[in-house]
This record gives sequence, C-alpha cells and structure tokens, in this order.
Amino acid sequence: MSTVARSRTRKVDGLSRGQNILRYVVLFAGALVFLFPFYYMVIGSLQTEPDSTVAGAFPNPANITGENYAAINSRIDLLQGLANSGIFAGGVILCTVVFGVLVGYALAQLQWRGRGITFALVLLVQVVPFQLLMIPLYVMIARDYGLADNYLGMILPFAINSTAVLIFRQYFLQVPRALFDAARIDGAGELKILWSIALPLVRPALLTVVLLTFIGPWNEFLWPFLITKEASLQPLAVSLANYLTNVAATAANPFGAILAGACVLAAPAVVLFILFQRHFVSSDIGSGVKG
Repeated sequence: MSTVARSRTRKVDGLSRGQNILRYVVLFAGALVFLFPFYYMVIGSLQTEPDSTVAGAFPNPANITGENYAAINSRIDLLQGLANSGIFAGGVILCTVVFGVLVGYALAQLQWRGRGITFALVLLVQVVPFQLLMIPLYVMIARDYGLADNYLGMILPFAINSTAVLIFRQYFLQVPRALFDAARIDGAGELKILWSIALPLVRPALLTVVLLTFIGPWNEFLWPFLITKEASLQPLAVSLANYLTNVAATAANPFGAILAGACVLAAPAVVLFILFQRHFVSSDIGSGVKG
C-alpha cells in the first residue's frame, strides 16, 4: 500500500512539474511576442539602411549606427520635445495627485451633504469621452482664457482625473477608521490626518496613480496639437507627428529616423515602469493597526 501511495505521489509531483514547465514556456513565449515590437523598434532605429522585412530584425553589425538619432534631432530638437513632454506630464501628474487625494479622502472618510451625488458624478465622467468635450474646451481655453501656446492650456483639461479619484477613494476606504478617530481625539485637523496618517498608508496608490497618469499625457497627441502652434512648445509626440508628415520623406532613412524618435518617446515610460513596478503589489495598510 505504501508503494502505491509513493507511486501516486511521484505521479502527482511529475504532473505538477510538467504543468510548471508548460506554464513557464507559455509565459516565456508570450513575453517574446510582447517584447519583439520594442526590440524591432530599437534595432530599426540603429540601422543605416532601411530594412522593413523580417530579416531587418537581425541586421548586419556593420549596418548599426546612431545617425538616425542625429538626423531627427537636427530637425525637431529631441531634448526640447522631451522637456515639453516632461512639463506637460509633470503638471498633469501634480494636479491629478493633489486633487485626487483631496477628493478621494473627502469621499471616503468625511461625512457631508451631497457626497453620494458627487460620487455619482465622478462615475458619470468615466463614460463621457474626452473627444466629445474637445471643441468646447478649445473654445474656452484658447479664446476665452487666452491660453493657446501655453503650458497651462495643455495641462488644464487633464488637471482632474476621475480615475485617480476612484483609486484614492478605494484605498482610503481600506484604511481603518479607528486611526482617523484616534487622531481626531488627539486634536489633529483633517489636513494633518491626511498628510501624516492617510498618505503614508496609501503610498502604493500614489505610485499607481503617478504611473497611470504619466502614460496618458506623455503620449497625448490630439489636444497639444490643437492648442499649440509654436514648435518650441510642442511635446515630443506632436513634434514626431509633424516630422512624419512634413520632413520624413526627405530624410536619408525616414524609417530609421521615425523609429529613433519613437524610441526616445517610449524610453522614459519604460524606465519609469521598470523602476516602480514592484510598488503595484506592495501595501502597508494593514501595518497601522494591531490585530
């Protein structure tokens, strides 16, 4: 009987190992499929002669150069475009975090008349496409406020993000109310509670909102294209689109130059995600209260 049991155990263990191997093989294959476009983009940006075939993914080392980056930089100033994108994305992130934290905390922990209606409006905003509001926003910001060709004009439509409000609200709801009640008994005001107690406990939410918010304005094209006409103020995504439309056909290797610009645009987002991905799954909310 013991021999049969050991045989069954080995069979189960063997099946489990087989499943694990299959799982790793599938995950590895999926990772290769997902990463291949990024690899092809980098390799294509370094090629002297354009090669749009599959063989171009494995180029001759003699065909590798950095001339494409120099060529596109001479046309659109990559550093200036990166700086404009950084200012745009940074301003949106700052406003999103500040307003998101304040509104999320108020919806989660404070009792006030109209809280339910406000939360319903936050949910309603989720189903309204930004493109539907673009024309009235352009008229209001460009004509009424005079903020065309201005960083503030780019930032204002994205200053409040309803998704960030929902994320912060859900995190604040998970924080034990006893922490806030104890702080209020000690005489702490709401802003003091928010700064000293709530924010340190929802740090994963802050990082999540920063990463999710960063991707939107960093890659945003349509609104900055509408609101800015000065090339010196345009984010990199708009500059690359103008280059593709007006200049790329005259470049020695337009294919490589376009991929070089795409690499520059994608690099900050990729680096930011790699550095902070572990914070998506970390949380110390439960550490503030003893069981």
